[in-house]
Amino acid sequence: MSSALSTNAPADTPADATFADLGLPPALEAAISDLGFTVPSAIQAQAVPALLNGRDIVGVAQTGTGKTAAFGLPLLAAIDYDLPAVQAVVLTPTRELAMQVADAIQSFATHLPGLNVLAVYGGSPFLPQQRALARGAQVVVGTPGRVLDHLDRRTLKMDNVRFLVLDEADEMLRMGFAEDVDKVLSAAPRERQVALFSATMPPQIRRVAEQHLNRPVEITVSRQASTVTSVRQTYAVVPHRHKTGALARVLAVSPADAAIVFVRTRGAAEEVGSALIERGISAAYISGDVAQTEREKIVDRLRTGALDVLVATDVAARGLDVDRIGLVVNFDVPREPETYVHRIGRTGRAGREGEALSFVTPSEQSRLRQIERTTRQSLLQVDIPSPAEVSAHRVQTLLARTGARAELDRLDLYREAIAVHLAQNPDVDPVELLAVVTALAVGDEGPVAVQHGDDLDDALSRAHLTGGSNDRSDRPERGERRRSDTHVAGGAPRWRVAVGHRDGLQPGALVGALTGEGGLTGKDVGKIDIFGSFALVDIPAGLSADVIDRLARTRVAGRPLRIRLDSGPRPGHGASRPTHGPSRGRS
Repeated sequence: MSSALSTNAPADTPADATFADLGLPPALEAAISDLGFTVPSAIQAQAVPALLNGRDIVGVAQTGTGKTAAFGLPLLAAIDYDLPAVQAVVLTPTRELAMQVADAIQSFATHLPGLNVLAVYGGSPFLPQQRALARGAQVVVGTPGRVLDHLDRRTLKMDNVRFLVLDEADEMLRMGFAEDVDKVLSAAPRERQVALFSATMPPQIRRVAEQHLNRPVEITVSRQASTVTSVRQTYAVVPHRHKTGALARVLAVSPADAAIVFVRTRGAAEEVGSALIERGISAAYISGDVAQTEREKIVDRLRTGALDVLVATDVAARGLDVDRIGLVVNFDVPREPETYVHRIGRTGRAGREGEALSFVTPSEQSRLRQIERTTRQSLLQVDIPSPAEVSAHRVQTLLARTGARAELDRLDLYREAIAVHLAQNPDVDPVELLAVVTALAVGDEGPVAVQHGDDLDDALSRAHLTGGSNDRSDRPERGERRRSDTHVAGGAPRWRVAVGHRDGLQPGALVGALTGEGGLTGKDVGKIDIFGSFALVDIPAGLSADVIDRLARTRVAGRPLRIRLDSGPRPGHGASRPTHGPSRGRS
């Protein structure tokens, strides 16, 4: 392969090109039209013609620039739909991205009957993927490790592959997939077309291009503007275990129409989203595990106002454009400043003001300096609202609605009830009664009920005082995620196990493990809530160190329980019988 890189894209693509100008087959033009796309992004306008002309390309572009269509459309144009064999392979660094890319390519193929797109990735059963390949998948999108597994087992044959894509190549190499990527590329026929996309162009990526690409066209899309002037950028120092409690308070007082909360992993999206729903917040979550059709429904609800808060991973939020979003919360500070810029660009749109708030643990404050250098703006430190401030905001919101409600009348029932109550309790001050009713109306149950909130305030105070230099208590254990709040005062201890719905966990199997290996009785086990990747169980009497050690190694549904004390909010208070999952409420 030639090592020469051409620095210029084809010159015959007009700057104001539409998709109709790119030379796509009619079936793909129809699909793009159905999806509502008319004007290609910069990377699409340059990459599509080059790939349709048979050139290899190196595309240097940030996340969210439309790369999937830039390679997905020419890829589909290169497929022989009458040949039931793998003809295109797309490598991605994560399973989330593999699923999203596969869904996107399938959506471009709505007018191509008989096209089969298959996502393959680790952590899912091998046999169904093997069967799908045997049935004649023509496009395979997968992580390097799982694609290589199929190659090694000869369940994936590369003889007919004519199109290869490396998506987010720098991320794949950073994650240690360099050798796997090299093996996959080396297994493909020499006569093939390769598209390599990367957010940056380090020497390692250039070496891959020099070794595996044939005189590629290099297309560089200008980096997203590094200064977002319409967004007020703030941060708050919050320990790991208290982030969900802090988030709930922020959302309670925010004037934004809608908010998006960014987390780092799909597990965190599920945990944080579920915790917000349990608190009565109109929220939902999306990650790579959420099917594209369901994702579209959730985003449409956010756009129309049926949903107010969306918790999402970076991959799942790609392409999300909703004008209602007035607040972006970085629940987890992104590792790359460019990712931060892309996240906060979700707000402050359509001429509106927006706010971006980042939760920074005491040990992460150095990352702020990198972000400030990238955005060329200083982030303002703010305090998390106190319980009193949350209640005061709710009271003001409630009182602001009283005038409109009074005009609607039909208040006789309430007037009579109050009159009867005052007659039966002549010592009650009407103003005091109104204060109590208002407190109950805004969810203030008194000092005992907010005891766990006081713990959050103490933690926030300690974080400000110590600066976190020696505070290791807020750091999650390696390989695990902490739940983000504390126990409700007086509640039974909750224990977390690392097995959930996706593993086929049933309540009976968990109870059996706890009683069989842990020496408990059925009466010792309380409520069970099963989520996608984990489960929570009440064990009022607690567990000894020996029992915890035994249960941690016990396998259920083929996976170790890894049981540990949970520090999160208790879903579904009140029910004591085991359930298959928490009450979701309005989402």
